[in-house]
Amino acid sequence: MGAEPALPTPARRLHWRSVETEFVNWLLSRVPADPRLEVPPGDDAAVLRPPAMRRTVVTVDMLMEGVDFIPGPDCPARAIGHKALAVSLSDLAAMGARPEAAFVAVSLPRAGGDAIGRGLLEGISALAAEYGVTLAGGDTNAWDGPLVVSTTAIGSVPPGAAWRRDGGRPGDLIVVTGAFGGSLLGRHLAVEPRCREALHIAERFQVHAAIDCSDGLSLDLGRMMAASGTRAAIRLAAVPIHPDAVRMSGQPGDGRSPLEHALADGEDFELIMALPPEAAHALVAAAGTPPLGLPITIIGEVEAGSGLVAIAADGSRSPLEPRGFVHAFDS
Repeated sequence: MGAEPALPTPARRLHWRSVETEFVNWLLSRVPADPRLEVPPGDDAAVLRPPAMRRTVVTVDMLMEGVDFIPGPDCPARAIGHKALAVSLSDLAAMGARPEAAFVAVSLPRAGGDAIGRGLLEGISALAAEYGVTLAGGDTNAWDGPLVVSTTAIGSVPPGAAWRRDGGRPGDLIVVTGAFGGSLLGRHLAVEPRCREALHIAERFQVHAAIDCSDGLSLDLGRMMAASGTRAAIRLAAVPIHPDAVRMSGQPGDGRSPLEHALADGEDFELIMALPPEAAHALVAAAGTPPLGLPITIIGEVEAGSGLVAIAADGSRSPLEPRGFVHAFDS
């Protein structure tokens, strides 16, 4: 057996603790008071006041250096903080939920961790203020590994009103917000969660099923169809392609079409929804009016069956393999 690893001296432990305490005190001083918190951050746990006659929606996301972001001049800590909260708010949007609170846990590298932590808070706080989210608590650790950020977001919906993946029905039309593909050219950091749009849609239109596009349009749509026990027939010419997908397709050695990027790149964080035909057409007609100031497009139809089918411009049909980002283990 090898020698036991050397433990830090008590003085070293004390130094770490004093640095952490100083950072946490600084952080708490910048968290605004909020009436939704009966016991605010700084105690062993926060106590939330749930909104009257609403159900609580909870989602957790973890972002890791080298997988979800690569720190550097084009990816400062503030941008990482923004993304860490934004991806969780996108999950709430996919449930038709109103954002309420967030908890953020970070593992900061010992080298430069204080500055990184302050940058993270800048990005998180700015987005939280924009969407009316109270920062209710979290945890901070220092270690010799890369930066890891875990966000727990709390939302609320009226009883029985949460959107789900499993409600798609044959005859529904498949509707998406925004455009897809090429997110790694920068949009994967500047995530715009569709919270306001989702709340507006939920109040005015019947939505049978929904999911947000985090891993790829075809992959996430396939997940929604699998949950619903149905098949999606996608009109390829109707898929809204982002200009970034065109730019990425034109890069040397890329080898993929803009459509392939739109179907598989992921990190678009747009909404994918299944609506009855009348509601779908009404939603598309309302797309140009605030707060729906973004394109909304019907890209296909829900059918009986399973999987995905691509419909070409000439009307021919062929199986469409779901593609996107999947976390994988070594065998």
